[in-house]
Amino acid sequence: MKLGVQDRSLEGRSLEEKWRFATDLGFDGIELRGGPELADRLDELKRAQRAGVVLPTVCLAADPFIGDFDPERRRVAVRTMKTLLSVIVEVGGFGAITPASFGIFSRRLSKSEPPRSPEEDRAVLLEALAELGEHARKVGGVLLLEPLNRYEDYLVNTLADAASLIRELGLPTVKLVADTFHMNIEEADPADSLRRHADVLGHVQVADSNRLEPGAGHYDWKGTIGALEEIGYEGWLALECRHLSAAPGVALPPVPAVLRGQG
Repeated sequence: MKLGVQDRSLEGRSLEEKWRFATDLGFDGIELRGGPELADRLDELKRAQRAGVVLPTVCLAADPFIGDFDPERRRVAVRTMKTLLSVIVEVGGFGAITPASFGIFSRRLSKSEPPRSPEEDRAVLLEALAELGEHARKVGGVLLLEPLNRYEDYLVNTLADAASLIRELGLPTVKLVADTFHMNIEEADPADSLRRHADVLGHVQVADSNRLEPGAGHYDWKGTIGALEEIGYEGWLALECRHLSAAPGVALPPVPAVLRGQG
């Protein structure tokens, strides 16, 4: 397994500086975050690629999302994800990550009902995933669907939710993202969930139970790493934290050992 870290968690002004910082700590790649403006950064990203920076994935970090209630906003989201897929492949990566949606509704935080039925929700997502899966095939990439916890959204909360859509779709260019922070909330047994959905797993994002860096909370890293080794997962573990417990130079050095089962 290869270790990645999102650019926002790294010291340095340029991607090249962030890369030197990351590799000195034992990371193997940088996961980008962005929206449609990523296309405007193509020259910068290509320079970084030529300098040896490894950029395997990009995570959507802007509204709207493919499960939005508004049809036009869904079209915008699909166009954005096509852009992210095209750009990340052009700079040597493979995958673009999106949740079904973010913050448009939560059954846990509202007493009302969403404006679509579950059947309509599923149809909307399958339509968008099919279009994006075909685009991913054309450019040589993979669309990565990320479940979010019940408080952040309601459409796709568990690995099983996402896997059901991906299996029904049946496209090898649409895969599942397992995010340990969300799994800590939603999965009764994260390691078992990884085993059950190994056939559609395409990427893993990592943060501890408190969404800080691995090792700063109480997440069962040995169980998860053991399950990934058991299923033969050879992809990326990409650190996705909104914050770190300390400055990057203090918080990040222990992380590779935790993720390699040595911490």
